Amino acid sequence: MKAIEANFDGLVGPTHNYAGLSAGNIASTEHKRQASNPRQAALQGLAKMKALHDMGFVQGVLPPQARPDIDTLRRLGFAGTDARVLEAVARQAPELLSACCSASSMWTANAATVSASFDTQDGKVHFTPANLVSKFHRSIEHKSTARILKAVFNDGQYFQHHPALPGTGVLGDEGAANHTRLCSNYHQPAISFFVFGRYGLDETRPVPGRYPARQTLEASRAVARQHRLKDEAVVYAQQNPDVIDSGVFHNDVIAVGNQHLLLCHEKAFLEQAEVYKTLQKATAGQLQIVEVPESRIRVETAVQTYLFNSQLLSRDDGKMIMVVPSECENNPTVSNYLSELVNTDNPIDQIMAFDLRQSMNNGGGPACLRLRVVLNEQELQAVNPHCLITDSLYSQLTQWVESHYRDQLKESDLADPKLLTESREALDQLTQILGHWFRLFLSEKINTQRSFSYCNPEAL
Repeated sequence: MKAIEANFDGLVGPTHNYAGLSAGNIASTEHKRQASNPRQAALQGLAKMKALHDMGFVQGVLPPQARPDIDTLRRLGFAGTDARVLEAVARQAPELLSACCSASSMWTANAATVSASFDTQDGKVHFTPANLVSKFHRSIEHKSTARILKAVFNDGQYFQHHPALPGTGVLGDEGAANHTRLCSNYHQPAISFFVFGRYGLDETRPVPGRYPARQTLEASRAVARQHRLKDEAVVYAQQNPDVIDSGVFHNDVIAVGNQHLLLCHEKAFLEQAEVYKTLQKATAGQLQIVEVPESRIRVETAVQTYLFNSQLLSRDDGKMIMVVPSECENNPTVSNYLSELVNTDNPIDQIMAFDLRQSMNNGGGPACLRLRVVLNEQELQAVNPHCLITDSLYSQLTQWVESHYRDQLKESDLADPKLLTESREALDQLTQILGHWFRLFLSEKINTQRSFSYCNPEAL
């Protein structure tokens, strides 16, 4: 049965700002408190989506979540009108305001883990939203993420949705950023490669010393069980603690895989030679591993340019396109390596660079912005068509961004009640663009004055 891999990119939200909320994410902390450009950020993301659509790839879009998150602030004890809540939290706990204004749901690689129907024992596509408990600003996303995914993948005949894992550090789950599907072709059963940063229940195991490891082995195993993956079709590997301390907070900052190719840094995994042996055994020797040596590209350079936070896209001719951020093109060392890569014996024969500077400054590259979903023909037909990029939808979303997004956003703007109103009005309009299913699943009652509930998980 024919199958494709669709990419569902997160649409950058109106409150995109640089709050520096993610310790361990060097770009995020380096740009803390700088002015951001939400309009440019959203347009950059849309430009990438449109370019891949124009090349014939199936490209979807996932809406942003409602921010500022007034509901969460109320749960934390702030009361009164929405304007009074914003004023009080800005005065008493500005770090909470920053967290509840974060547009981090744009990085849908962390939204969920997805297993293809070719791999699951019940023959359905399985989704588990990531609990993201390692960071407060992301831990408040998963209920809305679940609702969004159900709005996009709504047919129970094909899609199985699970709740996020319990919100405890032992089960810290960061989603698809630490999961890679390895196969000969998309329509064939695959090996699920789960990468974790630490053992949640075994303190004797190696851990990084500077930055926290976010994904646990226990979480990866739980997701594999929920998705009904066969034990023999799953491989687990631990990230190298040293590279986590160098800013590799997810596996997709140091490795990227697609079909029968794994491109990774030589320091990506703990006991890397054994990981290779296990993967080759699981894939019956069909996996091609391209290892980038430290002598060619240092870990710090990989983190700075997000070389491995790239997308590998398979063309019909069996070759692959590698989508990288423009930082790779602008770095002579990385640019030279990529020029050599396309001329060596591997499936990659084309490099495409995109300007995603607004996202990159906040710590997310091309791979962070997309959730990969393998679908057969019937499953693709069952996807909510309103979220699939077309020329018309791209035009509508571009006009929507131009109309509703600010050109610049500073930290002091987050407490502005007008920003809350603007964001609500923007998302209200977005539900009209994305259609019936989004209005049904994302909002019980759309009202841009007081009871606006876009993506409010408590609304239904």
